[in-house]
Amino acid sequence: MKDFFNFDFSNFKGDLFGGFTAGIVALPLALAFGVSSGLGPVAGLFGAIFVSFFAAMFGGTNTQISGPTAPMTAVSIVMIAGLVAANDGDLNRALPAILTVFILAGIFQILLGISGLGKYIKYIPYPVVSGFMTAIGVIILITQILPSVGYYPDEDLKYVNGFKPQAEELILENILREEAGEGVLVLEHFEGTIRRSKEVSQEKILKESKILANAEASGVIGALKLMPRAFNNINWLEFLLALGTIIIIYGFKKITTAIPSTLVALIVMSLVAVGFGFDYRPIDEIPSGLPIPHFEVFTQFNFESITPYIFTAFTLALLGAIDSLLTSVVADNMTKTKHNPNKELVGQGVGNSLAGLFGGIPGAGATIRTVVNINAGGRTRLSGMLAGVLLLIVLLALGPVASMIPAAVLAGILITVGIGVMDYKGLKAVPFTPRYEVVIMTIVLVLASVWNLVYAVGIGLTMASLGFMKKMGDLTTEHSDVKSLKEEKAWSDEKNFPENLKSEVFVKHIKGPLFFGSTSEFQELAKQIPEKASTVIIRMDRMQYVDQSGLYTLEDVLIDLVKKDVQILFVDVLKQPRYMLESIDIIPDLIPETQIFESFDESISWLKANLP
Repeated sequence: MKDFFNFDFSNFKGDLFGGFTAGIVALPLALAFGVSSGLGPVAGLFGAIFVSFFAAMFGGTNTQISGPTAPMTAVSIVMIAGLVAANDGDLNRALPAILTVFILAGIFQILLGISGLGKYIKYIPYPVVSGFMTAIGVIILITQILPSVGYYPDEDLKYVNGFKPQAEELILENILREEAGEGVLVLEHFEGTIRRSKEVSQEKILKESKILANAEASGVIGALKLMPRAFNNINWLEFLLALGTIIIIYGFKKITTAIPSTLVALIVMSLVAVGFGFDYRPIDEIPSGLPIPHFEVFTQFNFESITPYIFTAFTLALLGAIDSLLTSVVADNMTKTKHNPNKELVGQGVGNSLAGLFGGIPGAGATIRTVVNINAGGRTRLSGMLAGVLLLIVLLALGPVASMIPAAVLAGILITVGIGVMDYKGLKAVPFTPRYEVVIMTIVLVLASVWNLVYAVGIGLTMASLGFMKKMGDLTTEHSDVKSLKEEKAWSDEKNFPENLKSEVFVKHIKGPLFFGSTSEFQELAKQIPEKASTVIIRMDRMQYVDQSGLYTLEDVLIDLVKKDVQILFVDVLKQPRYMLESIDIIPDLIPETQIFESFDESISWLKANLP
């Protein structure tokens, strides 16, 4: 614990400047991610404050700057929309469950760090990561087109009115469901049911219609369906504000990178909108005052409401871990240091858990913000903590001013984020990438974009794992053989094999692991052993690993050979396979110790002594 709080103030000036510079870069992105999540700009600020401060305090990368990121926000959007819809469109009712999922994601990250599993995250296949990151870009880009042209589905009354019949049906179903739950026999009290249905106000029907309209318009498919309506009802002021933001972000970078172009665009376009008195749509009001914990996540805890989202929480944890540890590697390369991956995961988990408790969206290590911090002089974890402090000062001092930022400006910022987050390196390499990996990347990209981010990753990982297993099985089969020594080119230590025994002694070389992906091929190869074989030598010096499936397959083959009175010799059994063979008594019940040799020469000596 002493290590956590033993701060290094020797580079305080550099850490101060680095942290404040990174905080300035983080500000517009935090507001934008908060708005796009559906929880409002203050949720983005709270996420940036708590994740940045506590991930730096408890983390294992000195220069890491953490906060809301595009991938974490994209996954959060799906979960938030689902829980809001399950609570009749009432965000306040859904909020405890939403924040509980965020806190759970942080706890999962802490457990990953404590258990030492951080080092295994690097084994997630690149095609899955590539397809996922490009899908994140597609989702953000397409879904932000509607607000960038000033179109909001729940404000299009003609569109909303089309959902009124469905809204009335749902309201009536809810009435019937409530009466059934109260034990009321609906047929016997039908007049009461009719009276309650007639008392449903047009205001309630309109509210339900707006919920349905927003649900229909959500996601990539919903946004694409509404593109024609959006462009027919374009708000030119909102469009020009978003377009001006995009132009400044890309254009200002060509002038200088010393000042964040995103911040310049935010300030310039906001001043233009306010200064000229334009009738624009501002973001939600940012409340003043210190963040207050949402204790209702405990007092109103309902396990059933979050059960469908436990896997989402775990996905957030893994995604945040990948994002953070990749950024840690970048930081190490720039500062010539070495991060502690498991400690970093603990820090990220603490930050995300506390952010969720105070109403903030989850985050991760952010590469651009970390690079800015290092270039500005940040060298210790004080820099990340100071970045969080700066954002807290902005919240307390400039909340009312920040509330005047145009929503279209943040939509423009997010469009550039969506464009930037896509994996262009992976896309450019498609012509030269193995076809199966391209298929995985494409499937993850499509499914994540139009269906479900979480399931897309799961399917991608499954496909990648199956592909890897098939490849390993094919390689094992390709290099494994069962041939008479007369027919096979002998290995260097097999050249002096007695000539009179070559026709009845066969050698089985197992090259590579024997696992469930190669068992069927192993069985086929075993069938090639001819009936005239009196002895089979199984050389295992290149079989580093055997799993349970491979073990039982090997046992079946050995039993069949023993039944045929074939003698079996093992040569150079490695440590793990031997342990497995002994665990089910293949050694010594089927293969006695006297028939196990450390070298091929020893097996030849045994053959000379025991075969006629």
